[in-house]
Amino acid sequence: MKQDGKETAERRLKEILKVLKCHHVTKGIDPKKLCDILEDLGATYVKLGQIMSMRSDILPEKYCKELARLRTDVKPLPFDTIRYIIEQETRCPISSLFKSIDKEPLGSASIAQVHKAVLKNSEEVVLKIQRPGIKETMADDIALMKKASGFLNFATGIGDLIDFRSVIDELWKISKEEMDFLKEADHLELFYKNQEKIRYISCPKVYKKHSTRKLLVMSYVKGIKIDQIETLEQLGYDMLEIGKKAAENYCKQILEDGFFHADPHPGNLWISGGTIVWLDLGMAGYLSDHYKAILKRAISAILKNDIYELKNAFLSFGNPTEKINHAQLYTDLDDLVGRYMNMDFGSMNLGELMEDGLDLLKTHKIAVAPDITLLARSMITMEGTLKICSPKVNMVEILTTHMSQILMNEFDLKKELRHNFRAIYSSSKKSLEIPAQLSDLLNITKNGQIRINIESSETTEWKKQIQDHVNQMIITCLVAVFWLTSAILCLCDLPKAIFHLPWLSFFGFFIGGIFVLYLLIHMLLVKRRSKKNKKIKYNHLYKKT
Repeated sequence: MKQDGKETAERRLKEILKVLKCHHVTKGIDPKKLCDILEDLGATYVKLGQIMSMRSDILPEKYCKELARLRTDVKPLPFDTIRYIIEQETRCPISSLFKSIDKEPLGSASIAQVHKAVLKNSEEVVLKIQRPGIKETMADDIALMKKASGFLNFATGIGDLIDFRSVIDELWKISKEEMDFLKEADHLELFYKNQEKIRYISCPKVYKKHSTRKLLVMSYVKGIKIDQIETLEQLGYDMLEIGKKAAENYCKQILEDGFFHADPHPGNLWISGGTIVWLDLGMAGYLSDHYKAILKRAISAILKNDIYELKNAFLSFGNPTEKINHAQLYTDLDDLVGRYMNMDFGSMNLGELMEDGLDLLKTHKIAVAPDITLLARSMITMEGTLKICSPKVNMVEILTTHMSQILMNEFDLKKELRHNFRAIYSSSKKSLEIPAQLSDLLNITKNGQIRINIESSETTEWKKQIQDHVNQMIITCLVAVFWLTSAILCLCDLPKAIFHLPWLSFFGFFIGGIFVLYLLIHMLLVKRRSKKNKKIKYNHLYKKT
């Protein structure tokens, strides 16, 4: 079994090398060539390109724009292959279920292909068919990528600034979810239930009895993509109204439902009969009540310019991997909020705010839950969609307005009075304890028992540097002792054994040499780490300005 896996990996590696050779990668790569290579390499690399298209912090903007083309523009499968897959999944001939199936696909993506069809009862439907062997191929590709992730960090010269392994893990997690069409069917049913009371929002109906993990049957939506502005305006639609309603519904998904569309690009938002239809819920995100509450706290804190509350909400989004420098975190958050509070809502950019927030989490080594990173990326995509179809709609303004309405609806006068009464009672009780506490403090001071602890991350760093220099001096002294002793032994009348040196002299020089080599490697690593920290600090300061 292991041998078969090894042979498959070797065969796949040969295929990859053949594609790279065909595209003459040794002559350089431009954005179009990169897209062509990823498309020829298959679904895994197309999906990787899709993820990377949303990572302008990693790739230049021109590459991101070209890679965005991979969202919908992928070479289609032959219809004979499609027919075979449908019959395999339904376990019956096509003619027994469908009156007809269009041979030309409506769309072809990295994981699936979409065809229009008509059921036996004359209902128009859409068939989403998974590409054959896609999961096995992607699993092999992911294994090869993980092996090459260390080389990618080295070859690109970015060191540890980008963790390619985490990008690959994210790719595999997203892909496995998208490859289970029954999960997407559940997403569609949940989305429909959440939005059923809103007349202007809808999604396709699912035919679960005909659907499997590799075949999804949905109602056909006859409509127009949200970015086809001229066509929509000719039909009498108001793009400002469409943009506002789409943004308001997206805010509802995040702040109220806790279940949101994770990839709201223009191809997934259609206008049909005066209704905004959300398509392709293969990528969807969940927000627990815990994270919804934190998100509301964070938005409220930004609106109130409450840095202390924002800091607490900020830390609740993830888990610190290192000791937090609280003073620096307060300063950075104050700078972040101050920069955006000086703008009016019309000029605020939610995408930039989200990216700055994520950068701040990275800077302070706070590991963020996958749901939060998915939400951030989804928000950035949604704002990009609004810029295309309705530039006058501001996502930050809609989000804060929606948040204000939620706070008004959740306001309970009796509850607030009860809470405030408890706070007053607690404060007054504590104030009665102050004289006794002051008396204890004065007694401790009088007896010389008072002790003040001051914590400073800069002092800690300074101590580390001093300790490092002391260690280097000790090693240098040891080298001097070994070499000097060995040199003296060479002058003594001892038998020559190795390289015309006495045994003791040779081992003394050898051990001293090992210490010197260790010292040089250590100094090189320290220098490289220092450069990396300076680069991160510079990038952080640059983003601030």
